[in-house]
Amino acid sequence: MPCSCAESFDPLDPNGNITIKWDVMSWSADGYVALVTMYNYQQYRHIETPGWTLGWTWAKKEVIWGMQGAQATMQGDCSKFKGNIPHCCKRDPTVVDLLPGVPYSMQVANCCRGGVLGSLAQDPTMSVASFQVIVGQAGTSNTTVQLPKNFTIRTPGPGYTCGPAKKVKASLFPSADGRRHTQALMTWNITCSYSQYLAQRAPTCCVSFSSFYNEKIVPCQNCACNCKPNVTQSAQPRVPMCFDPSSITKNQPLHPQLFCSSDMCPIKIHWHVKINYKDYWRAKVTITNRHVKNYTQWNLVVQHPNFNNLTEAFSFTYRPLQAYGSINDTAMFWGIKFYNDMLMQAGEMGNVQSEVLLQKGDAFTFSKGWAFPHRVLFNGDECVLPDPDLYPWLPSASSQLRSGLVLITTLLAFSTAKILALF
Repeated sequence: MPCSCAESFDPLDPNGNITIKWDVMSWSADGYVALVTMYNYQQYRHIETPGWTLGWTWAKKEVIWGMQGAQATMQGDCSKFKGNIPHCCKRDPTVVDLLPGVPYSMQVANCCRGGVLGSLAQDPTMSVASFQVIVGQAGTSNTTVQLPKNFTIRTPGPGYTCGPAKKVKASLFPSADGRRHTQALMTWNITCSYSQYLAQRAPTCCVSFSSFYNEKIVPCQNCACNCKPNVTQSAQPRVPMCFDPSSITKNQPLHPQLFCSSDMCPIKIHWHVKINYKDYWRAKVTITNRHVKNYTQWNLVVQHPNFNNLTEAFSFTYRPLQAYGSINDTAMFWGIKFYNDMLMQAGEMGNVQSEVLLQKGDAFTFSKGWAFPHRVLFNGDECVLPDPDLYPWLPSASSQLRSGLVLITTLLAFSTAKILALF
């Protein structure tokens, strides 16, 4: 299926995609040996456990004689073969990564991570995955070999759409000392783009706001991710079941996957405008997990006009995302390794938090909700923001004046009473 640019384009990561490179490295008796490499060029979207699944459809009657670094999930019908039996005879094979710890004889470079694929900004060393495949009944020359088609990536659900395989300039492979390069016999590229709409119709996270200058706390929108099921809905499979955290006892197995809430979001992000200094201001960010699942290598992307003057993030790793040259209004945050890089499952330990310090610029103001983010994404998925009409606003000038007059009147009355008491 070709990529839909309208659905897959991400303005915060306009060049983000997963590129699959299919390099024919050598010819065999009835086909070829290929090195297949997946490059994650997405800045903040990664693939977690249980990992990626790659599929395609052969153009002819090809079979897979063997693989290293990955395996086909189904062998298919290989009954017509005598003697040597292929690894997979399906016309539309599905391939998964091997698990860590497999014997070295089954490995290739950048394999065997259980399908986990890191994002380019957060963990570039983990953003590449590879495997080797021996293809039979495929032809043994550049003119007889045909490109596979209908590539799919699942993670494990849908979300990615892949374009057709395209023949490109043959890849070069440097030697260990860098003084010699070998060349692939043929190279094909497949580009796959992500769409949250295709991945799931319901959002997975929501945002709430508060500030020091207004006692109002703006919660996540009702039904932001789904609506809390009632008794009659609980039997309907499309409505997620949930549980009340106050009713959970220690070591009790949790069959529902989600805390009950008015928004029914697995992840809640709270942005609190905390302190105002002369030249700086400070905000606190809290990520709360309401899901019975640990999030490893989580990340948070926030768009705010003052991020061009972000001075420090105290408990998160920070990196600016400058997709459009000098425009610096988007920040990416993730956990510090071995400290808070894992967001634990719902419960007492199911949250991570940090504070950010920002220098005031020319456009700085606390009025009209300016201090709150314009967009928030968790693990690459867009979060639901509150209605702008509900943002905590500064008290009006008239109410501030009335409060000041009341305070002055009270102080004067108190002082007068003290003076009269002396006589």
